[in-house]
Amino acid sequence: MKNTINYTAKLISVFLLILTIFFVEAKADKSGVIKIAIHNWSSQLVGATVIGELMKKVDEKVEYVLMDSQTVYQSMADGDIDIVHEIWETQFGESYNKALSGGGIEEILTHDAVTRMGWWYPEYVEKECPGLPEWKALNKCSSIFARTDSNGKGVYIGGPVEWSQHDAERIKALGMNFVVKSLSSAGSIWKELDQAVKNEKPIVVFNWSPNFIGAKYKGKFVDFPKHDPKCISDASWGINPKKLYDCDNPINGYLKLAVNDDFKKNHPKGYKLIKHMNFSNSDIDKMANYVDTGGLAIPEAAEEWLKDHKDKWFIWIK
Repeated sequence: MKNTINYTAKLISVFLLILTIFFVEAKADKSGVIKIAIHNWSSQLVGATVIGELMKKVDEKVEYVLMDSQTVYQSMADGDIDIVHEIWETQFGESYNKALSGGGIEEILTHDAVTRMGWWYPEYVEKECPGLPEWKALNKCSSIFARTDSNGKGVYIGGPVEWSQHDAERIKALGMNFVVKSLSSAGSIWKELDQAVKNEKPIVVFNWSPNFIGAKYKGKFVDFPKHDPKCISDASWGINPKKLYDCDNPINGYLKLAVNDDFKKNHPKGYKLIKHMNFSNSDIDKMANYVDTGGLAIPEAAEEWLKDHKDKWFIWIK
């Protein structure tokens, strides 16, 4: 019951945050307001609010704009968005690089945080599936992940469709006896995971690092064939010469921050601040943890992070 209440409270807090957004006609070049993109996972929402509060400290005006996490990069290039601060290589690298190559974006930095995304399972699953975390061992154990509506196939719990990980393509390329069940939000994934862990039921879910889950539960990422850029561009590369995505996601992925190309000219104070920002794995972990474990609303979580890390951000604004 407590988890349900916390989950509901989190959804309400996100909804209230969204209600504070003002969608205006003016674009980034002349509006005088810094438009910060917000998405649908906890660390990003908290981090965006942290950046917004710091911008206010240097006398900038801020607006939060709810954006699709794949199309946001072209919106930034077009001047409808000023800042995107959590650009994950695995999840958004393709969309980001496409928009970046077309102009209109300035890449500011690669955060110290190192990322990984992929299939993840609680450690107790290894008792029923020897050979993990190797993917072939997982496939041999696919039946323990089956559900009543999966026709005997193992079920992989994925995230929202717009968080495309090409998991269906990976399953097909590697000949795996699995299907993908895409859920609507990160909260929905954690709800399924919490229930499975409570009953020690086998489960494999989409997870990422940095994130609070690694501190909450012991578990491991599934090891697929090692990633190579050719895996997603050249079907002849890899163990299946006829299919793309027959490999893992990047294990040491980047997390970038970028701005609209006119940001330096239009917001010099904000630009000076943003050039000094840098989030670590610990920063991202804590931003998520304040919400997903601590039950704080997004603005409260941002306030808590700012309070706990004053020594860090005080240098940025100076």
